Amino acid sequence: MLKNSSTEFLVFNVFGGMFIGIVSTSLLRYYLKHNLAFDDFGTKEIIKILLATLVASGIYALLNLSLGYLYHEYGPKISDDELQMLKMYDTTGLLIFSSLLMVFSWVICYLVIKLLLKLNKDRIERLELNTNLKQAQLNTLKGQINPHFMFNSLNNIRGLMLEDVERSREMLTKLSEILRYSLTKNNSNAISVEEELEMVDNYIDLSKIQFEDRLEFVKDVDEDTLSLHIPPMIIQLLIENAAKHGISNLKRGGRIVLSLKKEEDQLIIEVKNTGKLQIGKNTTQLGLKNIRQRLKLLYADKASFNLNEVAGEVVAHIKIPMV
Repeated sequence: MLKNSSTEFLVFNVFGGMFIGIVSTSLLRYYLKHNLAFDDFGTKEIIKILLATLVASGIYALLNLSLGYLYHEYGPKISDDELQMLKMYDTTGLLIFSSLLMVFSWVICYLVIKLLLKLNKDRIERLELNTNLKQAQLNTLKGQINPHFMFNSLNNIRGLMLEDVERSREMLTKLSEILRYSLTKNNSNAISVEEELEMVDNYIDLSKIQFEDRLEFVKDVDEDTLSLHIPPMIIQLLIENAAKHGISNLKRGGRIVLSLKKEEDQLIIEVKNTGKLQIGKNTTQLGLKNIRQRLKLLYADKASFNLNEVAGEVVAHIKIPMV
């Protein structure tokens, strides 16, 4: 009878302990998973962990006490040694200490595993970021050297030579500066707004040879934005997209308005052009893809890019965080 009782008592200890551990730690894991911000770990998170550990330890102790009582009252007859073991659970200090020790050990293991998983995830994301950034740089280089723009500019300059040799030389210089800028700045992740605007002006001057009076360009740039840094070619690609898909499709031409301003900790870039938002099915949209890809790679969700049609104008709107 006692031998039988000892076996049942052992089974009770094993499976009862498993049940208590699973219930208390499952509740704790659910809370930690939904309430801890591992990306912004600080004092607040530590307090949450300590409070959750105390609550889970209380549940652990209460379940221990309850199951011990049930076994003592309704279980099979037990030996004096087993009775002494059950009575130990009535010692409040020992019960609290053992519960805290078990739950705290589980919390340490849980946090270590979560940390290792996060470190591995961050490492994979960094590798993907580097790979995607290289691909984005390659795509940007492809988008920067627009063969149609090159051929049109060279043909327009050749025609201009018959009318104004001095201006033709000036346009050739601007074209060479655009090419140099495209090739040398491709590997940079940030340049000054002022430097980018110089290339935009060169692009507009070359485009006006083709569009003549059909293209009106307006700049509204706050002085305090000139020293800020942005990804290269971001503004130029917007201007090029406005000229190529907007103004060139209008017989009477239209206007491109560039606006730059700083609002709190963000740089607001806005490019508006006369026309309608019509993206052809056969177009690669490489310029727009380059902009979105670079912004996402460099700023994640902190930057935004929207392209909409508002009151007869196509409006490109970019927000970049100033970090």
